[in-house]
Amino acid sequence: MLRKKTSAAWNRIGLAFLGFLFLSTWAGAQSVRDLYTKREVYITMRDGVRLFTSIYIPKDTSRPAPFLMMRTPYSCRPYGEDQYRSTLGPEPSFLNEGYIFVYQDVRGRYMSEGEFAWMRPYKPNKRPGEADETTDTYDTIEWLLRNIPNNNGRVGVYGTSYPGHYAAQTLIDPHPALVAVSPQAPMADNWLGDDMHHNGAFFLPHAMNFIAGFGKKRDGPTQDYGPRVFQHDTPDGYRFFLNMGPLKNSFTKYNMDQIPIWKEWMEHGDYDEYWQAQNVPQHLKKVGKVAVLTVGGWWDAEDLYGPLAIYRAIEANNPGTTNSLVMGPWYHGSWNGGPGTSLHDITWTTQTGVDFREKLQKPFFRYYLWGDIPKPDIPEVMMFDVGADRWLRADQWPPKEARPVSLYPRADGTLRWTPSSNASDYKEYLSDPNRPVPNSATITTGMARSYMIEDQRFVWTRPDVLSFETEPLTEPLTLAGPLQATLYVATTGTDADFIVKLIDVYPNDAPNNSPRGEDVVMGGYQMLIRGEPMRAKYRNSWSHPEPLKASRFHTQPEEVHIEKVEFVLPDVCYTFQPGHRVMIQIHSSWFPLIDRNPQTFTNIYTADESAFQKAFHRVYLGGQYASRIAVTVLDSAVGRSVRR
Repeated sequence: MLRKKTSAAWNRIGLAFLGFLFLSTWAGAQSVRDLYTKREVYITMRDGVRLFTSIYIPKDTSRPAPFLMMRTPYSCRPYGEDQYRSTLGPEPSFLNEGYIFVYQDVRGRYMSEGEFAWMRPYKPNKRPGEADETTDTYDTIEWLLRNIPNNNGRVGVYGTSYPGHYAAQTLIDPHPALVAVSPQAPMADNWLGDDMHHNGAFFLPHAMNFIAGFGKKRDGPTQDYGPRVFQHDTPDGYRFFLNMGPLKNSFTKYNMDQIPIWKEWMEHGDYDEYWQAQNVPQHLKKVGKVAVLTVGGWWDAEDLYGPLAIYRAIEANNPGTTNSLVMGPWYHGSWNGGPGTSLHDITWTTQTGVDFREKLQKPFFRYYLWGDIPKPDIPEVMMFDVGADRWLRADQWPPKEARPVSLYPRADGTLRWTPSSNASDYKEYLSDPNRPVPNSATITTGMARSYMIEDQRFVWTRPDVLSFETEPLTEPLTLAGPLQATLYVATTGTDADFIVKLIDVYPNDAPNNSPRGEDVVMGGYQMLIRGEPMRAKYRNSWSHPEPLKASRFHTQPEEVHIEKVEFVLPDVCYTFQPGHRVMIQIHSSWFPLIDRNPQTFTNIYTADESAFQKAFHRVYLGGQYASRIAVTVLDSAVGRSVRR
């Protein structure tokens, strides 16, 4: 009886919440309706394909207004000129800014005509009438300038995630009226480091779950693609993907043969022409006078690589361009909502979300598009340091004051600033593809966004996870820049993955101040700062994989082949406080986040179950084989001079 009453109560609460959401959405749409007139048009591109576009025109016509546009593969709904969005622009306060807001379904998606292509490559040498995303944006801007009255001739573009990718593509060959662009969490390269792959390792649940719905075929323009082609039928993604077996089973067990893009990915396992052509940074050479504000999150589980790569490419190839980079303590896109004072179990006091929206994003577009405010104080680089609870401002990234140093794991489990002199030092573990190391303690069928910051104690005790840590620090240690792992390894297999993680170990007396409740024990917490996989067969070439040479361990005599595996981890900006320890973890699976490596040299995308074998791995730790993690350090004095 009690259960029935409780269930009924929760049902009432759920209905009340849904009612609240409905009313909130209705109220937001009504506010938009009061201030804007909506138009829906088809804009014809140079090749004759028509793109569906929604335009919200301010009713206040006292002065010409600029355009602020987002192009998206995720639908510019609601459809119908009498149906209004509940908010306009990057975040709700833009509603009152008076822009002409433009939303467009990109080529081949939802109500637009044409064929969709995954991260459609830029065509540098187009024939007359040939189109790509840059020309679609150019043609759209040209139409808007000619056909929407009372515009001031200026255009801005923004977008987060895939729309951020399209925003970045506008910078390849920009229209003269394009004056400000903000790519936010943009995809730069989906094989090297964004979304679907990291250093050759395939991000399985994220890729498969997403594309099973997004990648469905359509027969012409549509408002609804329907449900994805499979259901998990379990809340446990670790068990689901383990039971699926090799990747090729996705076709027969879960209908992934219905998804053309999935087939493409399975056919292009290496960094071949398919992926290389999609790389955006290689084309960012004509940005010119367009002001750029690139945005990313330090704990963005989807697109951390992209913002850093986009910023660096513009900086390298476009001297004189206004090119700013903002990286904050955020999940994917969370900078445009909420105060930005916590993630998972970690809290700080600075309202980073408010800072970004009010001090950076809004004045950025206001200045360049309206031109009615003084130039805002936006530094070239604005990075938030969670460990120090403050913003770091710099005129380049990494800061010119930073210096490279290396951390050396030792065979006794310590982590030091100097290497061991003993070349025979190593740590060994057995890696079993049928019992892979989990990437998250969260039970979910998807990619838990918290995996990038979670407490790592849930794997610390596993024998197939190597852990090394410093003594408690006596003064702050600030890292600001990229990390590079140089591992000297030997294995009984012919391929392997190596995951390297940088961790902040809290003091034992740390207060239980997690936003999730006082029952979360923060004493000894192992906060993941950065983690990244590397598929060893790509150690010499992303495009031409090579097997590792198999060693023979535990025999007399042993036959050991030590090989160098080196790779870059995404940047960090983080201060380890006194009393904390720095930890490095190394292991060879991270499941189901990345697909299982068979540990035999093979095409993983077509491999049978028989290819998956246990293997012993050794990481060498001394002499000429001293594995190390290179970091970029701001010492205390430098840190005080740079952080302000």
